Amino acid sequence: MIRKLALAALFLAIAGGLVFWFITIPKTLDPQVIADAPAGDVTRGEMLFWQGGCAACHAGVGSKDAERLKLVGGLVLKSPFGNFHVPNISMDAQDGIGAWDFASFANALQRGVSPKGEHYYPSFPYSSYARMTLGDVSDLYAFMKTLPAVKGKQPDHELPFPFNIRRSLGGWKFLFFKQEPVVTLAADASAQVKRGQYLVEGPGHCGECHTPRNLLGGPKFSQWLSGAPNPEGKGFIPNITIGEGGIDAWSEDQIASMLKDGFNPDFDSVGGSMADVVTNWSHVSDEDRLAVAAYLKAIPKLADGYVVPATTN
Repeated sequence: MIRKLALAALFLAIAGGLVFWFITIPKTLDPQVIADAPAGDVTRGEMLFWQGGCAACHAGVGSKDAERLKLVGGLVLKSPFGNFHVPNISMDAQDGIGAWDFASFANALQRGVSPKGEHYYPSFPYSSYARMTLGDVSDLYAFMKTLPAVKGKQPDHELPFPFNIRRSLGGWKFLFFKQEPVVTLAADASAQVKRGQYLVEGPGHCGECHTPRNLLGGPKFSQWLSGAPNPEGKGFIPNITIGEGGIDAWSEDQIASMLKDGFNPDFDSVGGSMADVVTNWSHVSDEDRLAVAAYLKAIPKLADGYVVPATTN
């Protein structure tokens, strides 16, 4: 009897291991789909660069103006799982991504898989970039190829066990990697609202900060954009739905204006990481800023997705 139980346990362990191995295999884009992608347009790619916030994380810390195009990395993102060191993604062939072909770029951006076939951590917001069209990815790649090569290899992430096991990220993707739109829009949603959805849920990756997460770091899609604890550890990222604690009193023009100049309707300026978002989106067209505003006004109204701890006197 004991021998049978031992054999059964061994069988289950092997079966479980095989299932885990299959689930966690890094999955890339179909090579034929990549081969059929349109040639990139540099001008469109520049707009996607600003919409995607690439410089906010990957520019040298404290960079201003033209220096923001030197994507040497160096920022440290602190999280409950450890410290993530933002890499060099300049066109340097050794320290950056200058040696990457389009397939490597597209698989990193839309599948979170490195040229070595390893999972990237979702501190890199590929789970949002996966909603971009491959044509837009091609445009962004074309623009990135025009940027300067900068020397400087960044350190590896500082993560304790078991978070330092990259293969386990396949399990995270299995649970939380969602390429479909998050919000189901009304059947008669305008082209402007649909454009806003694409920008917010895709390249703009607004949900990466504004949506609360569970203990595994997976986004709570049922509380989409309702606010979350600040991943940097201080304060909270606000609710940007139009529900309780949100931006219900703002007009679409006021939302779009804030994305351009950083001032809310009360003439207070945004701070923290949102200041970087405004710096990026100040380069974007008025039409796209208004599309974002239209989408935010169209999505479900939600209460705040976080609870402010009680203070004691």
